[in-house]
Amino acid sequence: MPPADISLKGRLRRLFSAGGNLAFRRGLRGSQTVVILLCACLGAAVGGMVDLLHLLVSWLHIVDFGLPEGSYLSSGRNIDPVLMLAVPALGGLALSLLPLLDRRSRQRDIVDPIEANALYGGRMSFTDSLRLVAATLISNGAGASLGMEAAYTQIGAGLLSSAGQWLRLRRADLRVFVAAGAAAAIAAAYNAPLAGAFYAYELVLGSYSPGALAQVATAALTGTLVMRAANGAEPVFLVHQPVGGLHPWDYALFALVGVGAAVVGIATMRAATGVEKLFSRLKIPSWLRPVLGGGALSLMALAVPQVLGSGHGGIQALFDGDRLLPPLLLILAAKLAGSAVSIGAGFRGGLFSSSLFLGCLFGACLVQAGSLFTPWLADNQGMFLLVGMGAVAASIVGAPVTMVLLVLEMTGDYEVALGVLAGVITSATITRYSFGYSFATWRFHQRGKLIRGAHDVGWLSTLTAGRMMRADARTAPAATPLLRLRAMVPLGSRSYVYAVDDTGAYAGLIEMAQAHDPDIDDAAEGLVAGDLAHGRGNFLLPDMDIRAMLQHFEEAEAEALPVLAGPEDRRVIGYVSEAYVLRRYSQELERQHSEQLALGSLFERDAGK
Repeated sequence: MPPADISLKGRLRRLFSAGGNLAFRRGLRGSQTVVILLCACLGAAVGGMVDLLHLLVSWLHIVDFGLPEGSYLSSGRNIDPVLMLAVPALGGLALSLLPLLDRRSRQRDIVDPIEANALYGGRMSFTDSLRLVAATLISNGAGASLGMEAAYTQIGAGLLSSAGQWLRLRRADLRVFVAAGAAAAIAAAYNAPLAGAFYAYELVLGSYSPGALAQVATAALTGTLVMRAANGAEPVFLVHQPVGGLHPWDYALFALVGVGAAVVGIATMRAATGVEKLFSRLKIPSWLRPVLGGGALSLMALAVPQVLGSGHGGIQALFDGDRLLPPLLLILAAKLAGSAVSIGAGFRGGLFSSSLFLGCLFGACLVQAGSLFTPWLADNQGMFLLVGMGAVAASIVGAPVTMVLLVLEMTGDYEVALGVLAGVITSATITRYSFGYSFATWRFHQRGKLIRGAHDVGWLSTLTAGRMMRADARTAPAATPLLRLRAMVPLGSRSYVYAVDDTGAYAGLIEMAQAHDPDIDDAAEGLVAGDLAHGRGNFLLPDMDIRAMLQHFEEAEAEALPVLAGPEDRRVIGYVSEAYVLRRYSQELERQHSEQLALGSLFERDAGK
């Protein structure tokens, strides 16, 4: 036996061998302290990536539009008109040519963090995430009326999902990693760790889970700290106008702002899909749509330059000074149309920052319109901008607590946050009950994916008839004499036998209690198995999920159903009982609930025993 290699080189060889690597990963994921530290390190990396992407977009705007360094595209100032007319269309063309660099990418959709957590247990492709980042950079650099948040959250969630897959984390833990990546991205982008964490809870994880608290909050904190180390601790938007003491009646007024904000939010979401449907009805090739959309955006920008970009500069301009009502209404309409055209034409990006700009514009319009009758409203213009910002964003993005915390972290004023809360609650409630979707889930609905958020429903699709069936189904030819069937299957040995025809295809279900019924003894000699078969159309297919199976059991009113090989191939390959399906369903529901609460499952052994 050769001597053990105890050198450093030998230890490293064993560590990174197949078995040693697996043991190393098991040790990492088994320690909560290590997992939290890993989230902290990866959150810091995400913060650095967000800062880098922000610098790249700023550089693209300087190069593409001739902007002075330090200025924002959406402020509408110092933009070369010739470049304004040419760049969006050229950017659309570049976006159309991007898939040619990777032909395989055209055959698959990019899974975003919400979809990954809802359907795929947190599994994301980092390569696909980089593709989305590239497309979003091109779109935003070309002046599309969208934000970079989609790229930020995609690369953050994709990075932590890849790390979690390398560690072979359980489904629930991998979903938390995805949420932590998105939290770090939003926290870094807006210098707001609380808003980033609750963005992850509300949109990416789908719930506030005690088991996810440390990972998500730590990633959001470290992502913010890296961004602050690079750019300072000032909030993204500076609110210069002080907010005076609020009267109780003011909260009712803010609630009315929320009503109008819901209308603006729903109109924006419907307009985006309306433009997309218009391109489809006109049968415009998909590669040409971004070019035409960019051209339309350029024409709008010639009249209203603020339509370009994500809206950060436009928001700050509103906080810095007053505008008259007519130009405000024009900018609001143009920004709504520009965002809809950008989304509908195929530009990539998010509506997070665009919805904040739309909300500020809406709040400013209300102040200017209201001050014509009650001049005192102008004294609280900053408050109405903040309420409009949070309320419209809550309607479109679908994260009400996130928006309230974002305003709180921007202003540090608890009274202001309460006012924003009144508008946000109203807007989110109206949107929920009159429309039923946020922008992300509305897009899923348009694509035929029936998910309303990041709640984990993907496990339902893994519980299929093919995976749950028993393969020892008893079959009998339909022509088998009944007396012979009784001898073959004694009473009590089987509840059901599945009749098959001459070709082996399923011909119906035979209840053996009925086959052994003494009341038919006199006629038994002249009967065959097929005479007792029924429910020829009641069966399951291997790819049916648990919801479809339960529906079939209810319709068939049977305790067990056969599983056939396929819609055309009617061979019986197994069977599933309704009692087993219900038991597995209840077990999975309990396991999901326990994982959210960070408790052990009732169906798992206590680790301490």
